[in-house]
Amino acid sequence: MLLEEIAAVGVPVTPTAANEALGLPKPTVHRLFHRLEQEGFLQRDIDGRSYSAGQRLRKMSVNVLSSSRVRTVRLAVLNALTDDVGETCNIATPDRDGMVYLDRVETKWPLRIQLPIGTTVPFHCTASGKMYLSSLAPRLLAKYLSAAILDQHTEKSLTDPAALQAEIELTRERGYSTDDEEFMDGMVAIAVPIHDDLNRLMSTLSVHAPTQRVSVQDLEQNLERFKSAAADLSELILR
Repeated sequence: MLLEEIAAVGVPVTPTAANEALGLPKPTVHRLFHRLEQEGFLQRDIDGRSYSAGQRLRKMSVNVLSSSRVRTVRLAVLNALTDDVGETCNIATPDRDGMVYLDRVETKWPLRIQLPIGTTVPFHCTASGKMYLSSLAPRLLAKYLSAAILDQHTEKSLTDPAALQAEIELTRERGYSTDDEEFMDGMVAIAVPIHDDLNRLMSTLSVHAPTQRVSVQDLEQNLERFKSAAADLSELILR
């Protein structure tokens, strides 16, 4: 019950706040938080009072999403999208240090960009990462921009917090994000959100391709197809 409550809230929560929903004896709640922290299912947040999902809980969620029944249908959706757009399609989930590739279907072109399942990519210079940042509350985004190290991966990487904030606001307004050679020279990408039942970003669907074949503007021509596939993936996970 406690883990379900923390997952549903979606932000770091204190034992007192969690117990307002659960109504358990105060000593019981504190004991549960302490044990779950010890076991790695929860981790204490920077304020020292609130808790969020720990490494074991995050790993568990990825394993559940990768279960064979769900993955079979999910790959069917990705395969259909890859066939339609002709480029590699990915699903990524947010972790503490970046976006982690959960699944992918490769393009049939011999020229392709290798980012295998399990790869972690930065938030600030990838389409999936910027899509995730756009889902953060303004207060949390401001904290990220003030504290994050915005590494320069290419000449186009946004390393100025103000410039990145403007890009995130644009992403939030239009509902999709782009990567115009910001993470890797010669690679462009576009990403759309996959939402949960509360309309929160759960993961991202992205398509990336080498600039020898397409541009960001070319990928944007398939935006409605990307959104349709994302809606299918969201429905699949929530069944």
